[in-house]
Amino acid sequence: MMSISRRGLLKTGAAAGVLAATGLPLRAEPKRGGMLRLGIAGANTSDSWDGRTHSDSYMIMTAHGAVFDCLTEVSASGELVGELAESWEASADAKTWTFKLRQGVTFHNGKAFGADDVIASLNMHTAEGAKSAAKPLVSAITEIKKVNDHEIVFTLAAGNADFPFLMSDYHLLMFPAGQIDEAIANGIGTGLYKVESFDPGVRTLLSRVDGHYKDGKAGWFDQIEVIAINDSSARMNALMTGQVDAVNRVDFKTEALLKANPNVEILEVTGNQHFTFPMLTKLDPFSNLKVRQALKHAINRQEMVDKILLGHGAVGNDHPIGPANQYFASDLPQNDYDPDKAKALLAEAGLDGLSVDLSASDGAFQGAVDAAQLYQASAKAAGININVVQEPADGYWSNVWLKKPWCACYWSGRATEDWMFSSAYEKGVPWNDTGWENDRFQELLLMARAELDSSKRKEMYTEMQMLCSSEGGTVVPMYANYVDAHSTKLANSGTIGNVFQMDGSRMMERWWMA
Repeated sequence: MMSISRRGLLKTGAAAGVLAATGLPLRAEPKRGGMLRLGIAGANTSDSWDGRTHSDSYMIMTAHGAVFDCLTEVSASGELVGELAESWEASADAKTWTFKLRQGVTFHNGKAFGADDVIASLNMHTAEGAKSAAKPLVSAITEIKKVNDHEIVFTLAAGNADFPFLMSDYHLLMFPAGQIDEAIANGIGTGLYKVESFDPGVRTLLSRVDGHYKDGKAGWFDQIEVIAINDSSARMNALMTGQVDAVNRVDFKTEALLKANPNVEILEVTGNQHFTFPMLTKLDPFSNLKVRQALKHAINRQEMVDKILLGHGAVGNDHPIGPANQYFASDLPQNDYDPDKAKALLAEAGLDGLSVDLSASDGAFQGAVDAAQLYQASAKAAGININVVQEPADGYWSNVWLKKPWCACYWSGRATEDWMFSSAYEKGVPWNDTGWENDRFQELLLMARAELDSSKRKEMYTEMQMLCSSEGGTVVPMYANYVDAHSTKLANSGTIGNVFQMDGSRMMERWWMA
């Protein structure tokens, strides 16, 4: 068996030693106590504790970052560490994985955690009729064998070098076997915080679990109040007036006011978040490759970065792999703004112009409506008329995304290339939001997934990014930094996770009162 080490422990210790040797003061130690109040966008009245349904920041942060645990976790430094799994080993072909589970863990209702809970929790995603974005991740497992209560063996249909990373997916929450319906109804997990009250789309109140297995390492607040504030102006105002201690998705238009407030700090990290305009490629006119390519050359990407992100990001190139990914292909030919080329591509499609609807809402991402209107303006020079349809923020992900032919969307990105491609670009997966299918892409996806040679994987992932950029159905105009804000009353380790917003969605368990 091939042992997969958990990197970063020595690195952390060495860094601390160097800092102490310089004579500079070390960061204050975390301390228990106090209530954290968060004002969070991305809440919906349809929210629930069913991890299969989670798609926006409010439930991702509250469930994945506080109430429930996964088998593994991406640390603030980007390393994979154990959560409910203590260790894992792979066979030489990466098809068989043995996980050792943490002992002495209990659910919030007192039930002991063990192998049966892992099996039941993962089977939820492949059950008949289940609608889970993580279904393709779990479907790749052909057998789950319980060795004993604290050891489990996964056999995969094909080798996957990234399998332990996939087990940190925020959909793959661990529920108590035999009590899953009750756990979904009441929010019963193994996380650091238990649910005191939950009003979907409005407010959640959590309290710290005593005697937790993460004691002394995480979970410093006594209570947490998570308030749904989808309106960006109201959210920024709540922070500036001290009604909440931290907010996500800073409204860049109010950034100067936030910076001028001595009690507020801006938190910005570069990750793989990208804003997109996916089109359903099985519907006309998006079924025509030349039309898709014309639309990619009809958008002024730099203008969007300048005016929507106010510089807090970078130009995208119509693929989902971001600058924080290991195999990011930065040297691909850029799909630039070229109205004449867009016109020529439409002519090749047999069209002398194009009229299309683009659905958008700031529920998709902050500034999505403005971005759609910029797109509308830039496309006119190419003879393309984009009718911007403003959609309600509430229910956007259930009523517009995956349903309307062309819409605004955002993706947080994923820690590995295979994870991102498998979530949104693999043939037939629930969150393939364009329905794009390409035989060569699918072939490369399977090959790269099982390949352990890093140089070969890089070649494959580069070609896959090129295929998405040149032929795919998603316009990716920009990568957006995660920009959140918080009160100076809060403190952290100094290393901020960039897999998701607000410290990898783990602010609730990683931060403390200063």
